[in-house]
Amino acid sequence: MSQVFSEETHRNLLARIPHCTGREVSDWLRAVDEGPSLFRFEEKVSWLRSEHNLAYGHAKAIIHEYDLRRAARKLL
Repeated sequence: MSQVFSEETHRNLLARIPHCTGREVSDWLRAVDEGPSLFRFEEKVSWLRSEHNLAYGHAKAIIHEYDLRRAARKLL
């Protein structure tokens, strides 16, 4: 998992995603979870961009959040 943004930038992007996309972050995380089994960060970002027409920054923020939450689940 790579750190793609500062923590503040990441949180700001996540906060803007519902307004910009019309969907909640939880909906996007579910879409990634139910999407194709891609392994590389950039492959997931590219899939979100092409499949759902997302801006690059929003797609990166969603995948980064997905990876953070997946890592947190593994620690439990």
